[in-house]
Amino acid sequence: MTDSNQTPAALPEHKQPALRVMTMPADLNPSGDVFGGWIMAMVDIAGAIPARRRAKCRVATIAVNSFLFKQPVSVGDLVSFYAEVRSAGRTSVTVDVEVYAERDPENPVVVKVTEATLTYVAVDDKGRKRPIPSE
Repeated sequence: MTDSNQTPAALPEHKQPALRVMTMPADLNPSGDVFGGWIMAMVDIAGAIPARRRAKCRVATIAVNSFLFKQPVSVGDLVSFYAEVRSAGRTSVTVDVEVYAERDPENPVVVKVTEATLTYVAVDDKGRKRPIPSE
């Protein structure tokens, strides 16, 4: 993608992505950009990883507190999802997710494409809320 409004960024140093995916033609909408819903699904998966680690059990998404699409994502972009726990309560965990696209392998550029905050609730085997163990 060549977008004159791209603001080059850098991948977060000293952090590992929770998830990394290369976009494919099946992920595109009729305008040729990756579906926003595909990005939202991947953000939800990426955010659940640190939430589950913190809760030490299964988690379920209960809220998308904020979601901002900053740039479109194109086919072939390598998309990295960085997720970290913002806070943990008695039964819930709030996670911030930042999404970066690495474009054009011949002349690499990294662009921050999305940022979101989601809240997950810890659930037991029967799907009922349960307390999160203290750290």
